[in-house]
Amino acid sequence: MPRLQRPAVTPKRIIWNKGRIIGQKRPLLPKQVWAIRGRHELAGYPRDLALFNVAIDSKLRGFDLVKLTVNDLVKEGRVRERVSVVQSKTKRPVQFELAENTRDLVLAWVKSPEMFACQFMLPSRFYDRPHISTRQHGRLVRDWVTSIGLEPSGYGTHSLGRTKAVEIYRKTGNLRAVQLLLGHTKVDSTVRYLGVELEDALSIAERIDI
Repeated sequence: MPRLQRPAVTPKRIIWNKGRIIGQKRPLLPKQVWAIRGRHELAGYPRDLALFNVAIDSKLRGFDLVKLTVNDLVKEGRVRERVSVVQSKTKRPVQFELAENTRDLVLAWVKSPEMFACQFMLPSRFYDRPHISTRQHGRLVRDWVTSIGLEPSGYGTHSLGRTKAVEIYRKTGNLRAVQLLLGHTKVDSTVRYLGVELEDALSIAERIDI
């Protein structure tokens, strides 16, 4: 009697990204930025308020942000209006401005008792780590966006870096300016970063004489 061959059964694969939002994280809207700032002010968290504002103004990636030192931002007892740091990913320097409100918050934080003799702007509570980790930074961002009713899977540390860059582009349409502020060598990198449609980006770039 011929042996019956059973159909092959393909094991069910677990979808790693089921229920998650993947791809670029969304930037925050101005009203969402102010909502998070307001919560920090009410809670009286000077570190988180300084961190949030510096993250927005600097447009830095998370792993560059957590490594900022006091000397990067403060010179002779005053917070710098413009700061220059070398990016870990590109090894290229990038400059950014700190708004007056951000400078006031940074100065208040570095003068607080918690910052006594600290080298890094965001010191870790663990003795074997000089500053907070990017994972801890990510947890903070998740808590911040959740506190104002946003879905945390759609936002991350990259959201803070994109927020001001996207807002500058929305208000000016100046892709070249954003490219310089982000330290990108190629305009298509800025296009992908902003999520700009290619045709829109090219039409803008054609109007910019450099």
